[in-house]
Formats: sequence, structure tokens, C-alpha cells
Amino acid sequence: MSAAQSQTTLLSKLEALQCHFTWGLDPSKTNFLRLRDMLVDIGTEEGTRWLGHIYNLRGFIQYKLGLTEDAQNFFNKAAEAFRQMRKADDGPWLAVNYGNLAWLHHHLGDQAESEAYLSKVEVLMKKYPSPSQDELHAEIYAEKAWTLVKFSADIELVSDYLQKAFRMQPDMVEWNTCDIIGISGFYEDCDTGMEADILEKMRVANEQDPENLLLAVYYLKRRAKKGERVEDEARELAEKVLRNPVSSFNGMKAILWVYRYYVSIDEAVDLAEKALEQHPDVRYLKRCAALTLKWKVFHSSPPKQSMVDRAISLHEEVISLYPDCSFVTKKDLASIYAKSNHTKAEQMYQELLKSDLGPADKQQLYNTYAKYLNYDRQDQNKSLKYHMKAAAIPHQSYFRGNSIEVLRKIKNTRWNPMWTEIQEFLENLQEP
Repeated sequence: MSAAQSQTTLLSKLEALQCHFTWGLDPSKTNFLRLRDMLVDIGTEEGTRWLGHIYNLRGFIQYKLGLTEDAQNFFNKAAEAFRQMRKADDGPWLAVNYGNLAWLHHHLGDQAESEAYLSKVEVLMKKYPSPSQDELHAEIYAEKAWTLVKFSADIELVSDYLQKAFRMQPDMVEWNTCDIIGISGFYEDCDTGMEADILEKMRVANEQDPENLLLAVYYLKRRAKKGERVEDEARELAEKVLRNPVSSFNGMKAILWVYRYYVSIDEAVDLAEKALEQHPDVRYLKRCAALTLKWKVFHSSPPKQSMVDRAISLHEEVISLYPDCSFVTKKDLASIYAKSNHTKAEQMYQELLKSDLGPADKQQLYNTYAKYLNYDRQDQNKSLKYHMKAAAIPHQSYFRGNSIEVLRKIKNTRWNPMWTEIQEFLENLQEP
């Protein structure tokens, strides 16, 4: 076989692998940086059930950012994490990891090492075959689903993968939990028929996986939305969250949202501050505390200057701790400045408007700036221009829907001088 034929054969084998390099994970650099920060905030506590998956994904992200040495280190950490978690030196859970390493060495030009990892995958698949040729192994379904959902993949496809995995290995309750949490988050607002089904699935999952506090908080929130009084249960759950290792997966942010709507904003602020007192150097908790202070500022009329100053200070610190993905925090900080310093608020908004943002972030910014122009600057016509900018971006989101709703109200009243322009705009608006 010639060298060219050998290379073609190797590439076809690599492309047939199930791993991060073949799953079509190719968002913008900004989204990779955000995802990297999110994975860092999950933490690497020894008991984290998804630690191998976390390291695999971090390795892939480092590769995409051009940091190949870091990538290999994370892939090696993933293999070791799987061995420790599964208490075995090999198993089907290593197939994705070996596939990643095969691709990495291929890109580094080390074809011999790439082929060695391809052989390891083949050995694993012979030793631990999938149920049929049309199906993947349960471990691969689970890791693929866990990964795809981080990239805003089709939630129904992700759910299908997780349920297939869970049916094959029903002892892996965390796979079912992951599915239920994803479904609950995606169908935040749904018809009553679906709501009853989701609630029942959450109840069963909560019984099967009682140690998962994130699931417990999501279940509590769902019940609260149905009208249950959950204040005491929320406080008990919050204490459990405080006792657990710090992680963005431990339910802290989720329980703060429950406090926000079903207990009180003041208690949410106190809870976030308490967590920060226990772990003063954890940036994720600073982010949570900043969020609750933003709520407090926006729901106080007027807010105390000391509270505004604390919110500004904490938001500025969070921006410095997340230098690569601080868009939302900067936008929130501009909104907080709008309560006391219009000059500074306008300066921040202008800086954000000039920055290089993706369509979703740009849409969110236009919608937020439109509200600022209307409520804080009383410039309705300019506000409507920015609502039109937000609506024109073909990305389905709350912010687009909100801007369209504002524009429709203006069109229907017909008293604004821009109503004919808005009517024409809405008639020609393309759906995403």
C-alpha cells in the first residue's frame, strides 16, 4: 500500500470514530471560551460523576484553541478519571477518550501513535460490543449526549441518546438524571399536559438519584410553579447546597432563582453572601452573589446607593475573573449604572455595541439597550429602532420575542409616528 493510500485509510478510520473530533462541535472561539469557563466552574471534586467527560471536553476545547499540550494533558486526565470512577483499567467508557487521542496524534503528525489508539478502540469495541450494528454502546451514547447538550444541540436527540443509554445500563441513574434536568430546563414553559409528564419523570428521577441536589432544586422549582408553597423546603435544600462541595452543578444558582421567585430577593442575597463567606475565593460564587445584587437593585425603588456600589464593585470583580466571557456581566453592569450614572451606563453600552459579538449576544444587547433608552432615557423612537435591530436578527430567543411584542403593541396603537415603519418592518420580518 502506498503512503497516500495508507493515509487515506487512516483518515477514513478516524472519521468513523465516535469522539469529540467527529461530532461536529465547531462553534465560535467565544463560545469555546465560555464553555471552558463553565467546565472550570463545575469543578473537579473526586466524586463528580461526569469528571471523565469534563476532562475529555476540556481537552477538545484546548485543542480547538490551539493548546495541544494542554489538550493531551486533559485527555490523559480523562482516562485516569474514568479508571478511578469505574474502578477498572479498561472498559467501553474509554472508547471516546482513545478516539480523541487518535485524532490528536494525527493532527500532531504522529501517525504511529494515532494508529496505536485506533487499535485500542478496535480492541475495546470487540471486547465490549454495542447491542447491534445500528446502535452505539451505552457509554458512548451517554458521553455524546452530555457533550452535545453543551453546544445547544437538538434536545430531543440528546434525550433519545440518554434514554437509550439508560435502558441499556439502568444502574447508571445519573444518565437519566441528566436527561430529566435537560428536559426540564428546555421546556421551562409548556402546556399542562406535558407539564404533568415532566413532573412525574422528575419525581421518579429524584427518588432514584436523591443525592443530586441540582435535580432536587429543579423539581422544587417545578412544583412551586404549579402553586405549591415551597419556602421551608427551599431553605432546607439551600442548607444542603451550602454543605456540598462548591460547583456550578451543585444547585447554588438554581436555588437562588427559587428564592428569587418563591421566597424573597433579600433572602437570596443573604444566601449568596453566606456561600461567599464560606468560600471567599471562589469566582463562581462571586458571580452568583453579583446576580442576586442585580435583582435587589432592580427591585428597590429607589435602591440604596450603598447597595448599588456593592453591586457595581462585585460585577467589576466578576468581569476581571471571567476576562474571556464577560459579555452578560458587562451588560448587567451597564444596567446597574443606569440607576445612578447615565453617563457611565451610556459609555458601557457604546463599548458593548462596538464590540465583536455573535448574533445571539448582539440580539440580547439590542433588546437590553432598547429598554434602557425607553425607561431610563425616555427616548422611545431610538428605543424602537433597537427593538427592530434585535427582531431582525434571525435567532429565536426570549429577547427577539420581547422586542417583537413591543413593536406589535406600538403598531396596534397607531399613535406613534413610527407605526407605519414598524408595520412594514413586521410584515417583512423573516422567521428564523
